[in-house]
Amino acid sequence: MATEPFSVGVGVSHERPKHPPELTPPAQLPWVRRLLARVLGRGLSRLQAQHRDSWFQGHASGQRTGHAEGLREGYEEGRVDGFEAGRQVLVIRDTRPDAHVVPGQDDSLFDDWRLPLSAELKKRFKADVAQRLPAQAQPSAAQWKMIFSDTPSTCVIAGAGAGKSTSLVLRILLLRHYLGYELDAMTVVTFTRESRKDFIVRLTQVFALWDLNLTPVEARELVRTFHSWILPLVRSLPGFSQLRAFETLGSELPGGSESNAETNPFDLRINDAQRQQLNLCYRDLMQGSPRFAELITTLRRQALQLKALDRDHPDVQKRAAVTQLSAERDEELCDTIEDLWFRAGAWPIRGIEPSRETVEINGSRFHFHGYIAELDAWVVLGFDPGENKDYKRPSAKLPVWAEWVIKRTLFQAFCDKPLIWLENYSAAKRLTASLATDAVAGPGFDYKVKGELSSVPLLDAFVSAAGFIENLGLDVCAAVGRMSFPAGDSDALFFEALSLYWRALENHLLAQSPPIMSYNRMFALFAENTPENLRLLPDALLRPLAHLMIDEFQDVSPQIVSWLRACLREIRRRGPALHVGRTAQHSSLLCVGDDWQSIYGWRGSSPKYFMEFAKEFVSPSSTRVMLSDNYRSHQHIIDAAEHIVKPAPAINGKKAKACGLAAEDAVPVTVQPRDEAALAQQLMTHYRQGDSVMMLYRKSSDKSLISEYLQPLINHEKGLAPGQRRFRQLTYHSAKGLQADAVFMLGDCQHVTRSPYKNQVYRQAGLGRSGDPEAYDNAQKDEVLRLAYVAVTRAVRHCYWHVETPTGEAQNLPRASSQVDGSKAFFDDLRP
Repeated sequence: MATEPFSVGVGVSHERPKHPPELTPPAQLPWVRRLLARVLGRGLSRLQAQHRDSWFQGHASGQRTGHAEGLREGYEEGRVDGFEAGRQVLVIRDTRPDAHVVPGQDDSLFDDWRLPLSAELKKRFKADVAQRLPAQAQPSAAQWKMIFSDTPSTCVIAGAGAGKSTSLVLRILLLRHYLGYELDAMTVVTFTRESRKDFIVRLTQVFALWDLNLTPVEARELVRTFHSWILPLVRSLPGFSQLRAFETLGSELPGGSESNAETNPFDLRINDAQRQQLNLCYRDLMQGSPRFAELITTLRRQALQLKALDRDHPDVQKRAAVTQLSAERDEELCDTIEDLWFRAGAWPIRGIEPSRETVEINGSRFHFHGYIAELDAWVVLGFDPGENKDYKRPSAKLPVWAEWVIKRTLFQAFCDKPLIWLENYSAAKRLTASLATDAVAGPGFDYKVKGELSSVPLLDAFVSAAGFIENLGLDVCAAVGRMSFPAGDSDALFFEALSLYWRALENHLLAQSPPIMSYNRMFALFAENTPENLRLLPDALLRPLAHLMIDEFQDVSPQIVSWLRACLREIRRRGPALHVGRTAQHSSLLCVGDDWQSIYGWRGSSPKYFMEFAKEFVSPSSTRVMLSDNYRSHQHIIDAAEHIVKPAPAINGKKAKACGLAAEDAVPVTVQPRDEAALAQQLMTHYRQGDSVMMLYRKSSDKSLISEYLQPLINHEKGLAPGQRRFRQLTYHSAKGLQADAVFMLGDCQHVTRSPYKNQVYRQAGLGRSGDPEAYDNAQKDEVLRLAYVAVTRAVRHCYWHVETPTGEAQNLPRASSQVDGSKAFFDDLRP
C-alpha cells in the first residue's frame, strides 16, 4: 500500500543583508563641512584642477557603491528564484506491498529455445528434397512451415488428404540427418497398429532415398503407439519387470515381448484369458463381500425379469381377447415346451425348483415352470429359436411358437409376480452356471446400462463403463461417488457394484504372477497427480519423449493428455543433465490433427485438447500451421463433406482446396434412398471399370445384408494377392486414414440414445459446454456429423450415400443426412 506523499522545501529569510566591512559605505560629513566642500569643489571644477587623492578616493567609493548595488540587485533576483524553488514539492510514493512477496510460477512445459535452423541449412534441405522426391511429393509452403517449425510447440491443423504423413517424415529426416539429433531423442506416436505399420514403411522408404539405413528395430522404436510406450515405463519399476497388460492377455508373444502391445487396445471384446481373470475376481468377491453379493442378486433378478408391457399396447389388446382360450391349453403347452427342453438337455436346471404353480392373468389361471429361491422369482421356459417354428401340439391350430408368444405378451401386461422368462437354452446354461456356487462362470446374465445400444454380459458392462471413466482421467470409485441417480434406478446399483468390483479386480490382477495391469492404470501411475512416480524413471526411458511428434492428435483422451504433460514437465525439471553429451537438447512437441475427424468420443476422446492446444500445452512460443490443400479428393467431395460438418464447433479458418490431379473432373456426392440391390449394382460397375472400391457400413447387420448381394465379388477378392485387391468392407470408424476411387456409404449417422452416466462423468472431467446437463450427448450430436465427414472424404472421385428414411421417433433424432442440401452443386440428392 502506498503511503501519503511528503515534500522537501527550501527555507526563506526576510532580514536585510549584512555586508563585509570593506564594502560598507562611510558615514556622511556634518552639513557645514558638506557646504564648504561643495563650494570649493565647484571652483576647482571650473579651473579644471585635479586632486589625486580625491580621485582615488572617489574611484574607490564608486567601486564600493557599484559593488553594493550589484550585490543588492543580485541578491533580490536570487531571493525570488530561491523562494519559487522552495515552493516546489518532491513527492516520493512508496508502492511496495505490505504483504510478503512470492515469485510467480513458470507453468510452461518447455524451455524458451529455438531449433537451430539456419538459412543455409534450409536451402540445402529444400534442394535435396527437390532432387530426391518426385514432383508430386514436393512440400507446399504450408508444409515447409510445418517441417521448419523452430518453436518448442507446434500445432498442425491438417484436413483430410493434406499430405501430413510425408511432411512428418521429412520433419524426422531434418532432425536426424541435418541437425544430427539422435534417434533415441525423439518419438513419433500413431494411434493404431495399422497406421504405425504404414508410417514405418513410408519413413524407411524416404530415409533410403538419402542413403540412410533405418533398421526395422530402429523404426519400431521410433514410431510407437501410446500403449506400446507406457508398458516399458511401468516395467522399469521394481517388481514390475514382467508386467502384463490386461488388454493383451491371451495374445502375448513368447517371453512377454513388448510387441504384445500390437493388439488393438480399443477392441473392447473380452477374450477367454481376460474373462477367466474377470470371473475369478467375481467369484472371490461374491464370497468375501456380502454387499456385493446382495447387489448382484438384485441386478440379476431385475435383468432376467420379463420386461413389462403397457396394457394399451396393440399386441396386448389383440391377445387379451384370447386369454381364456390360452389358459385352457396352457398346461399342455407347458408339457410340450418342457419336453423340448428335456430333449435338448437343458431341463431340469440345477438351482431351479420345478413347480407348476399358477398365477391369475387377466382373470384366468396360467402356469409357471419353476421357482428360484435365491432370487425369489418364478421361471417360465421359452421356445428356443433353434427349434422348428412350425412345430405344433397334437390337434392344435397354432404352432407352439405362436402359442408361446401369446402367453409371453399376457404375462408382460398382467403378471404382478417377479418372473424370469428363459428365452433359450443358452440363457439357461449361463444362469445355471452362475447359480452354482462352486463354478467360476461369472454372473451369468446380461445388463444394459442406460444409454448403451444393447445388453452385454454384466462383467463386460463393468469393463466398458470403467474404461470410459478412466479414459476421462477419472478414478472409477471417486467418479461413482460423485454420481447420482433417481430413486429406484437400477444403474445406481450397477455403479455401486462396479466400484466394489473394480477395486477388487485391480488388486486381483496385481496379485497374479507375473502381475497384470490395465493400460488405463499404467497411464494413471504417471499422470499429473503422481509426479513422484516419473522421478523413479531412468533418463534413458524419458529421453525419447523429449521431442514428440503425435499424429491424429484430435483423438487423444484426457488421461493421455495428463500423461503427456506430466512427462514433458519432468523432462524440463531434469534440465540439461538429461541431455549431457548429446546433440539433441531441450524438448519439443509437434501435434498433427483435424478436429473434423474426431470420432472416438464414445471411448472418452475429445477434440478439445487439439482445438485449445496453446492453452493445454503452455509454451514460451508456438507455431500454428494450417494445411488446407487436399491432394486426395476433388472440390465437390470436399465441399459436400464440409457442408455436412459445418454446424459442429471447429477451429476457425478451415477451408480445404483441391490441388493437383485431385482437382480434376468434379462430380457431386450422390445421396439416395437406401437400396441394397441398387448399391451393389453401382458398386460392381465401378469395380469392373478398374476403380478401387470401399464399402462402408454403420452396423454389423448392414454388413451381413449387403454381403448377400456382393458375395461373388467377395469370393473373387479372396483369390487375389493383397496388392491386387481393390475392394474393402469397413465400418465408418475403421475407414479413417484410408481412401478409394469410389466410396459407398450404407446407413445414416445418428445419435440414438441418451446416457445419464456418461453425461455425469463428462462434466466431472471438465468436458462439454459449461452448464450443459447433457454434455456427452450433445457432444455426440456433433460427432455424428464428423463421422459422416470422415466417410465422405475417403472418396477420391465418387461417393454414393444410401440413407434409410427415418420413421417413428427416429425422425426427431439428430442425423447427419439432414445437413444434405440438394440445391448445392456438390450434392445430387435423389431422395423423394
